[in-house]
Amino acid sequence: MATADGHLLHAIGYVRGSLCLLDQVRHLPYFCSSGKPVPSPVLFPLSSSLIHFSSAQRKLPLETVYLEIRNTVDGWNAIREMVVRGAPAIAIAAALSLAVELFHLNFDGTPANAATFIVKKLEYLVSSRPTAVNLADAATKLQNLVLKTSETASGANVVFQAYFDAVEDMIADDVKTNMAIGFHGAKIIKSQMNDGKRICVLTHCNTGSLATAGYGTALGVIRALHADETLEMAYCTETRPFNQGSRLTAFELVHDKIPATLIADSAAAALMKTRRIGAVIVGADRIASNGDTANKIGTYSLALCALHHGVPFYVAAPVTSIDLSLLSGDQITIEERSPKELLCADGGLGKQVAASGIVLLPGTIAVAESMRALNIEELVLELPKVEDNVARDVQIICITICESNKG
Repeated sequence: MATADGHLLHAIGYVRGSLCLLDQVRHLPYFCSSGKPVPSPVLFPLSSSLIHFSSAQRKLPLETVYLEIRNTVDGWNAIREMVVRGAPAIAIAAALSLAVELFHLNFDGTPANAATFIVKKLEYLVSSRPTAVNLADAATKLQNLVLKTSETASGANVVFQAYFDAVEDMIADDVKTNMAIGFHGAKIIKSQMNDGKRICVLTHCNTGSLATAGYGTALGVIRALHADETLEMAYCTETRPFNQGSRLTAFELVHDKIPATLIADSAAAALMKTRRIGAVIVGADRIASNGDTANKIGTYSLALCALHHGVPFYVAAPVTSIDLSLLSGDQITIEERSPKELLCADGGLGKQVAASGIVLLPGTIAVAESMRALNIEELVLELPKVEDNVARDVQIICITICESNKG
């Protein structure tokens, strides 16, 4: 199995009592800086310090700026405004924002009061992004933990300590999950390569270190293929209208020196027609029990193009992205974004480029869209060989949405 690279980018910097998030979108005026060095949850080789908000005017990929998160309000706003994005990273950032608030809180109450306080705060954080199931899943697990702990705890500090330990474990567990996804996903793709040549892979949106605690899901598979010298080229779409592909995925690929080419979203079909694409692999915001998947808008078009051209199409995501309470994708809540993200340049931050008065089709600026699972070939492939206590949390799900249709 590939190993984590100490020079990978990270979106989350954390030590107990301090949290910083990499500003992947814009500067938000309600954040300020303490001037402290960026803390580190895992291998985190950064030379930059927190930059005072008055000077943090640019975003990735032009400048690397970390913003201090001091409480759940900061965390909620950062998630809602997509300063941090990617389903796994959202869940971790939300949980850590509460951990920082609790660390600095002068709490005078019983263990039951402490658990109730945490439960309500987590409910508030879940409201920031309804589509990504990882956030709700993490919140539910943490709520159950603190409620159970409060039943026997001698004081509120015991409940808080249990919360701290659990959310800090989430960071390491997410990296292990992503490493497993990368290893097994690459193994599957290589098993389908008949000619033994290196493969070109197409991906959409950003599913790498910037969307997780490290390494990434779909981009983790690409990293694993590159580490095995199996990857010829990684193609990434620009992923309009917010350009997570051109801003973030391209940034990660260049940073890691992985051979990569950026394409316009509308060029994917033509690229597949040339038969240069051996596989398409994307992440997921939420997966229903029947395999229907919600992911960044534009994913559905890629799946249909892949089906037409006989290109294998995979969704790589942790089991926490599966919502067994949903029978199908029709029940997945799809979040709509501001019309400015389509009407104006720079993801809605720049000048208006569309005609005033033009009507927008509902769903055009959604964060995600639901697509039907046309053919589920594999669900849970296998458990990685890891410690028993984390085995259930590091399963890989790699769903074949569009099976290769040769002949």
